[in-house]
Amino acid sequence: MAVQLATHVPKTASDEGVIDAARKALGDALLDVKDHVGEITLTVRRESVVDALRALRDTPGLEYQQLMEIAAADYPERPERFEVNYHLLSVTENHRFRIKVTTDEDTPVPSVTSLWPVAGWLEREVFDLYGVTFAGNADLRRILTDYGFEGYPLRKDFPQTGYVELRYSEAEKRVIYEPVELPQDFRNFDFLMPWEGAEYRLPGDEKAVGQAPGAPSPAPAPSAPKVDAKAPPAQPKTTDTAAKTGAGAKANKAATKKSKAAPKAKGEGQPKGKKS
Repeated sequence: MAVQLATHVPKTASDEGVIDAARKALGDALLDVKDHVGEITLTVRRESVVDALRALRDTPGLEYQQLMEIAAADYPERPERFEVNYHLLSVTENHRFRIKVTTDEDTPVPSVTSLWPVAGWLEREVFDLYGVTFAGNADLRRILTDYGFEGYPLRKDFPQTGYVELRYSEAEKRVIYEPVELPQDFRNFDFLMPWEGAEYRLPGDEKAVGQAPGAPSPAPAPSAPKVDAKAPPAQPKTTDTAAKTGAGAKANKAATKKSKAAPKAKGEGQPKGKKS
């Protein structure tokens, strides 16, 4: 007997209705609305972000219960170079919102840990990588980079090589930090096509050429002797009589005795033309 299970599929909210409801709920805190490729982004005032997110979470018909992510972006040419994006999900309406605020290097963004405790970890990540501070976060410290790391690695003006590099010192028996050093040994670019080959030899190219036996790159093994494919085959061995068994003298002797003792066939040994 087949049993049919009842399932609940959340409905998808209409974008037009959601935007109108969000405008009404946010009021003066809403600065801009952008609906692009099916994604809605609401830009709100930085100082009003906590009240705006609370309204989106608690207003009937919106009910964006979950904070999925806090992400940032850096635009150094702008006066407020950082964008902080809050990604919200409504489980009951099966709909998503992106809430955006802007800030600079010195102005903190109000923390939303009072609304979603998980924001504590997400705000620490943005602080660690971009240097954006969050007022009200009780544990705002680095979370991804190492202790004593200088700078913020996802800022556009942060060098790709970083400022320091670390290695294990055998002399000091610990990990030490040193200024970044970029060796120039392999920076002679010839602009040749890959299939044309370079005019110089790099360390390690000597391994492509066979050397003397015992060298770091030994010479290839000697080739096998050449075989003449047109040589005639060897003379085959045949056994013309029963005494030549091909198994040695002992077997030949036994075969001779056996052939002499064997009964003769009918008519064997009689002169031709005579019948018995």
